Amino acid sequence: MFGNPVFTKRKALVAGVALAAGVAAAVLTVNPQAAFAADHPNLVISAADIDAMQGAVEKPGRFRSAFEASKSAVDRTLQTPIAVPVPADAGGGYTHEQHKKNYQLMYNAGVLYQITEDPKYAERVRDMLLAYADMYPELPLHPKRRPGAENPGKLFWQSLNEAVWLVYTIQAYDLIRPSLSDAEAEKIEQGALRPVAKFLSVDSPKTFNKVHNHGTWLTAGVGMAGYVLDEPEWVEQALLDLDKSGKGGFLRQLSTLFSPDGYYNEGPYYQRYALMPFVTFAKAIENNEPERGIFDYRDGIVMKAIDTTIQLSYNNLFFPINDAIKSKGIDTAELVLGVTIAYGESGDPQFLDIAAKQDQILLSGDGLKVAQALDAGGQQPYEFKSFAFRDGKDGDEGALVVMRQQTDGDQALLFKPAAQGMGHGHYDKLTWQFYDRGEEIVSDYGAARFLNVEAKNGGRYLDENETWAKQTVAHNTLVVDETSHFDFNLKVANQNHPELLFFHADDQVKISAAEIDSAYPGVTLKRTLALVNNPDSGSTFAIDVFDVESSKKHQLDLPVHYSGQLVDTSFNLQGYTNNLQALGSDNGYQHLWLKARGKPEAGLAQVTWLNDNGRFYTQSSLVDGDTELLFTELGATDPNFNLRSEKGFIARRDNASAHTFVSVLEPHGEYNPSKEFTLKAESQVNALAHQRSGDLELISIGTKSGATQLLAFNRNSKATADVQNTFEFGGNEYSFSGRAKLFHITN
Repeated sequence: MFGNPVFTKRKALVAGVALAAGVAAAVLTVNPQAAFAADHPNLVISAADIDAMQGAVEKPGRFRSAFEASKSAVDRTLQTPIAVPVPADAGGGYTHEQHKKNYQLMYNAGVLYQITEDPKYAERVRDMLLAYADMYPELPLHPKRRPGAENPGKLFWQSLNEAVWLVYTIQAYDLIRPSLSDAEAEKIEQGALRPVAKFLSVDSPKTFNKVHNHGTWLTAGVGMAGYVLDEPEWVEQALLDLDKSGKGGFLRQLSTLFSPDGYYNEGPYYQRYALMPFVTFAKAIENNEPERGIFDYRDGIVMKAIDTTIQLSYNNLFFPINDAIKSKGIDTAELVLGVTIAYGESGDPQFLDIAAKQDQILLSGDGLKVAQALDAGGQQPYEFKSFAFRDGKDGDEGALVVMRQQTDGDQALLFKPAAQGMGHGHYDKLTWQFYDRGEEIVSDYGAARFLNVEAKNGGRYLDENETWAKQTVAHNTLVVDETSHFDFNLKVANQNHPELLFFHADDQVKISAAEIDSAYPGVTLKRTLALVNNPDSGSTFAIDVFDVESSKKHQLDLPVHYSGQLVDTSFNLQGYTNNLQALGSDNGYQHLWLKARGKPEAGLAQVTWLNDNGRFYTQSSLVDGDTELLFTELGATDPNFNLRSEKGFIARRDNASAHTFVSVLEPHGEYNPSKEFTLKAESQVNALAHQRSGDLELISIGTKSGATQLLAFNRNSKATADVQNTFEFGGNEYSFSGRAKLFHITN
């Protein structure tokens, strides 16, 4: 834990009543202007940064271009009247969006004031803050707040947005403070900044002390306000919680919400969102109190979190697990700031590669470093890697596993034996997704939400987020008796997690296994997923082995949600074209139209679809003659058309106490409607077998060329890299060392 704060850049000149633990002062006196003038700006942007930026805008390059673009946009806005409306709308509505625009404008104008020293920018910020100071003290709780919610706001429908407003606005105030008279500063502080900080801290103790992204935003806003308004007690409370016990606060959030690998408990989408207050407040701490060593805290967890956020993306979009908006990617403002600060702190040229893809230069000292390094061609390719990102504060609550390879396209397999992820988590232990040539092939729905679209539940999460998106059948994992994991009980789900059995990655084989015995009473689920390639033939396969063991007989459903158009099946289908019915009545099944069904004979069952990337994908499954395939389309029991029309098929094995689902996903061929040709539209797989011998497990994939791809792996979780494995296959003896090996066998 860090020691008591020593403000190295400023003198403690506060007079009046300070904010003590759990008690807020109604009125605080304002520091003399001389102290402010000497000490501002003092958050993310420093006085030295201003000097460097003022020189940089005189020279051609990315930084001057970004400055001119920002100046042009702000100048246009200055031609419009100030609008500080009384709050009335939820997310996406006019007043909500106007207050967002206001804090963004105030921040941008504040930066321009420091660079140009043109008073018009400071005057606009001043006038807007004075308007907020007139309005805020009289505001009641927001009229569109959720009934019974513990985190209502005043300017916005929830305190989270209020905290975002403060994070931006306190920086804007910091940037223009030297231009203000004492009287102006006192009115702004007493009417707006201090009341907002009080409302977000002592008036909202549950949210402020909560170890959650909402708590992070609140502590960041109040802590940064403490630096600007000379309130060291606020900084301490932001770091350690209101009573400074360390049970909550920013440091507790850094220690609890991230795993040792920098994985954020709620998943990549919320990791991206939470990143901004983490890196912004960290930068402010570093600039004001470098002796705290915030970027070294917990083995550099802030920097790890930035890097892991990048790693958890494919083709510039974040992996959409849990409550995720699927269109969010690495160009979001939060990660742009994160990458900028990360490069400023580390000088790692790989961050420049991401910055180049983001194509957004920030007007800050670190932004100038990025711009100048990019102008000089200093970037190096960012290395996306196969990795098991451990979950849980101690790294012992499962993992989010990413397997990548570059074989006939950029491929990624995401395996999710991770913890629940609190309230934004989905009930989908051991699910997976597959990506190839820039597209999602085996897909995840993400969140059921139209972010900031007022007509769709005020931009908030839809009811279908609970009835569909979070339910287990909405994901690519096993469902027992048409009920969701943990019986959809969040408390139980948060107390349990899968166990990562092993993870291995080499040039040809990436493989991981995990199991869980708490998703359903008396049922053990174990899944092994592998991404393999044969450089000789150029073939790649995603291999899936899902074991189910139970003390009782159950209906076992294993869905595959795919992106594309169904092309072919190797078995006959009974289609329902005139009388569609929902597949079930609850737990997500009520939203699935049953479009067709088929019961393939024992052996190989194949389903082929065509993706928008012009490639065919065939899932070949080993079936026993008692497994049925159900083909579905999303949209049933959805009178308001809130759900996207997506497709899937479910392998159903009824009345079983133990079963192993084995399948292989094969990318192949090309469809080019522009040039009117189709290549290799049919799967090359014509045989599939699975066998176990002691600790060894074998998956053999026969192809039409006569060759066999044989994946052999040691399933013992304690197997070491030097373990020697020997087995017999097809009358021949084979051996390998370590976890796994792919054999290419020709007749």
